[in-house]
Amino acid sequence: MHRILIVEDEEIIRAALRKLLQHNGYDVTVAESVEAATGDYELSSFDLIISDLRLPGEAGTSLIGHAPGVPVLIMTSYASLRSAVDSMKKGAVEYIAKPFDHDEMLAAVESILAQRPASASVTTGDDDNTGGDQASESDPAQIMFGQCDAMQQVFTLIRKVAPTETTVLIQGESGTGKELAARALHLLSPRAEKPLISVNCAAIPESLIESELFGHEKGAFTGAVSGRTGLIEAADGGSLFLDEIGELPPEAQARLLRVLQEGEIRKVGSTQSRKVDVRMIAATHRNLKAMTRTGDFREDLYYRLNVMQVRIPPLRERKGDVLGLASRFLARQAERMGKPALSLSPEAMKALERHRWPGNVRELENAIERASILADGDIITPAQLDLEMETGDDYAIPSSLVEGDNEQTPPPSREADTGSDLSLEDYFQHFVLENQDRMSETELAQKLGISRKSLWERRQRLGIPRKKS
Repeated sequence: MHRILIVEDEEIIRAALRKLLQHNGYDVTVAESVEAATGDYELSSFDLIISDLRLPGEAGTSLIGHAPGVPVLIMTSYASLRSAVDSMKKGAVEYIAKPFDHDEMLAAVESILAQRPASASVTTGDDDNTGGDQASESDPAQIMFGQCDAMQQVFTLIRKVAPTETTVLIQGESGTGKELAARALHLLSPRAEKPLISVNCAAIPESLIESELFGHEKGAFTGAVSGRTGLIEAADGGSLFLDEIGELPPEAQARLLRVLQEGEIRKVGSTQSRKVDVRMIAATHRNLKAMTRTGDFREDLYYRLNVMQVRIPPLRERKGDVLGLASRFLARQAERMGKPALSLSPEAMKALERHRWPGNVRELENAIERASILADGDIITPAQLDLEMETGDDYAIPSSLVEGDNEQTPPPSREADTGSDLSLEDYFQHFVLENQDRMSETELAQKLGISRKSLWERRQRLGIPRKKS
């Protein structure tokens, strides 16, 4: 069994992370500070150390020096992303932004430990079994779930592409598991012992994206009081995963093209370039080929990225996997909540299979988590799944979309559509595209009956860019 040490001064986070890892079969020890960890434990006996960056006394990165040979995963808030990059330079094998997603944390732990045999198995002398375990933990079928033919084809393609240096473009709708596919590509590559740096291009403000990716020199712009290393340089020797690459602004696209063509970067404000050895993995839910025709994405960059394409099918095309995924999520929720084994009623199973899952695997996981909380016993019913938006094969249209009080900006009518009834997402897309030229984001959100945050999230999911002012 792998031994993990958690060094975290916040009791709530420390307890939650300990419970999460213990429920997934790890031997977990905790400490409140670097001083407590080094004073109470022999750090070399652990297979992994997970530490907060900011701790009372010494910083979490000091554990890298205290425990040579033991991988250290650093946790940090998004505001400390620059410090996380410095942590990677000091020798941290991975960093995770807080608040972290449970699946993201477990996947990161698995990827690190896949390169390191468990402490208990080191003395057994059964090298063949150890090697087999590492190989199985790095297999895409162990990181992602999929028994249908479409997912088996994805796994086969990942196994073939991963050992190469080929640039990969992962395409799929939001919530299909593109980041898990990127992690599998990295783990099966010769770069597995080096860092995998993940960047959500849509989450970084446009004014900061170049500085975050390429770094900057001191004085390069107002507020640049010191130089810093970019995320691409931090991934040197490893892999860089650029999620939502369709959101990159034109200037960053041109710089990224040079990285792919010449294998070098130049910091913002610098006249000198430096070589980097990075395997590029990109992902998007948008149609990049169509974006090249409208000028929103560089055609030369598209062809550089699209050397090998991996398409993750949406959940509606994976009908045979829905109940299998639901069963996995149920078991995980039962462990987290300390409940007895939960199961689905026959009616709930039918409801899951009928649903179209516009939010894909992420939506399914949320539905299972919600139902697990609402369940009174050990059987989950359709009412607890709360999939009431679905009516047959289409979605009901809420009154906020069809009963507007402004006659000049009505949502599109069903009669205007020549095909079958429009889904909720169709109505949303048509309404936004027709009215965003004359309405602000706040007005659009109010008219749709949703928050500005929900409006932004749906734009991202459906690939509808904001109209540039």
